[in-house]
Amino acid sequence: MRSLFLCTWSLAGWLAAVAVHAAALPPAFVAALQRANIPLDHVAVVVQPLDADKPWLAHQAQAALNPASVMKLVTSFAALVQLGPGFTWTTEIDATGAVENGRLDGALVVRGQGDPSLTLERLWLMQRALRAQGVRQISGGLILDSSYFELPETDSGAFDGEPFAPYNAPAGALVANFNALTLRLRPSASGVTMALDPELPGVTLVNRVRLDETAACNGWREALTSGFADAARFELVIEGRYPLACGEQLWRISLYEPARTFDGVFRALWRESGGELAGTPPAGPAVSVPLLRFSSEPLADVLKRLNKHSNNVMAKNLFLTLGAQAYGAPGTPEKGERAVRAALQQAGIATGKLVLENGSGLSRIERISAATLNQVLRAAWRSPWYAEFESALPIAGLDGTLSRRFNGGDAHGRAHLKTGSLRDASALAGVVLGADGQRIAFVMLVNHARAAQAVEAQRVLLEWAATGGGSRAAQP
Repeated sequence: MRSLFLCTWSLAGWLAAVAVHAAALPPAFVAALQRANIPLDHVAVVVQPLDADKPWLAHQAQAALNPASVMKLVTSFAALVQLGPGFTWTTEIDATGAVENGRLDGALVVRGQGDPSLTLERLWLMQRALRAQGVRQISGGLILDSSYFELPETDSGAFDGEPFAPYNAPAGALVANFNALTLRLRPSASGVTMALDPELPGVTLVNRVRLDETAACNGWREALTSGFADAARFELVIEGRYPLACGEQLWRISLYEPARTFDGVFRALWRESGGELAGTPPAGPAVSVPLLRFSSEPLADVLKRLNKHSNNVMAKNLFLTLGAQAYGAPGTPEKGERAVRAALQQAGIATGKLVLENGSGLSRIERISAATLNQVLRAAWRSPWYAEFESALPIAGLDGTLSRRFNGGDAHGRAHLKTGSLRDASALAGVVLGADGQRIAFVMLVNHARAAQAVEAQRVLLEWAATGGGSRAAQP
């Protein structure tokens, strides 16, 4: 694998620097990397108390590496700088006709502004507010306006060949439930029953799954395949085998582009609540009047879901929102990149090694140095909304993507960290509360074919930081 370490030193000087840094690293950490067969020149580390002038450790701190989902820290920080923790998104709902006796004699117009928090629950609240405006029946159809973002056409399966994976779902100005549906599978007397939740109007589910009464419930998801039987994508075919031992399982799946998913989910929830939606909107522009303005959760709450569960769609939408807010609609990836860079530069953070694509870390080209990530953590610490920044991160051994990691050790419950993993990248960054109450910035990036094997080295270094390893090393 091509080394990602970028520098202009001579080869001899570079090798000497690696040797010096290796000598300064905790021996147990170096040994863990050696057991994983991960060379030190594919690893970058910075560990520094937030109130200290110098780091305890700095190894390849200037190397530009792929941080995977740890890039969400950068997008989150930029959002707090530019928008503030109380920022909300607004979804506008207009009507092209009058509302009389519960009937809208016209179309319902929904204009999105990128709200990434429109879960099924939030959409239900939106529709409840719409019913409070007297709307029960809609006779002129549904018009969806997604023009607040301008995005190039993308292939959702291009990243890793998994087009239906929710983590590959595209961004959109109107996104319902993170552009994901839930497929419920359950053994029954007749085989395997399955249903989409919510059940989208017009979509037929073709069940070709066989019940396996002897297999253990291992890798059930990999034993199933999904695809569309027709070009119109109305007939979803599920094939494979499903172990009886699995009982009921939920499979989250992203089938369509955001506007189409929003249309289907909106109609399904409206029908479930007893509403009627019929008719076809007129071609061309239509005059509409405001009916409802529905606000999102505040940014501080959105960041918790975004980071604790590493939600790529939310991060992409936030990235585009930053661009639209800073430079005007429509939001584009180019504007998002400019806005993030500007926010970091405003905070005095170096951006020379920064490469942005969508702000989520789901990218083969995004890059950042451990030194820059350390600067982000330290700038957040100095800001007035550090509490919101830290509380949005997973807690070691307790919740989010760290609920099953670092259990039982000194870092358990004492570290707020963002995780990141791709095929050749593993990353961990955040803040550790030391034994003496000192908060310590922690950054570790690995870019290597065996990056997934770096978990033990991460644990060793994290425990070293949590127990004040750097302060002990500094003692005479």
